[in-house]
Amino acid sequence: MKAAFIPKFARYVEWPAPVRPAERDPFELCVIGHDPYGSLLDRAAAREAIEGREIVVRRLRTAEGAASCHLAFVHGASPPETGRLLVALRGLPILTITDSRAGPVRGMIHFTTVGGRVRFFIDDAVAAERGLSISSRLLALALGVRQRRS
Repeated sequence: MKAAFIPKFARYVEWPAPVRPAERDPFELCVIGHDPYGSLLDRAAAREAIEGREIVVRRLRTAEGAASCHLAFVHGASPPETGRLLVALRGLPILTITDSRAGPVRGMIHFTTVGGRVRFFIDDAVAAERGLSISSRLLALALGVRQRRS
């Protein structure tokens, strides 16, 4: 279920003009660290198109080479490793996504399971710091939102 959500998030995010894909270029969805989804994520991304652009999935062991990513699912081998990966991405306009299975550290979107249902929290403040704008439509679906500073 989470693999199906991840590529859909791109529909609800605006990136700064310098990093937004050119007209025919794809959005890059990166899996950084451990990949718990494998081909499920590839299939979900193949079914999505954002403004006519496809979503391609890249897998990286570390944050090195992540500068071209638009979205990144970050999942280290341990919570401290996930934290280190997120720190390495700090300052980049990449929508970071984490999962409660990776521990308490959180990306801009953080999956959790409540009552058997997949839910997520959004840190809109960090997204704004990185130049990303998350749609109010997505914010309304979140279990909780850390608001951007005014």
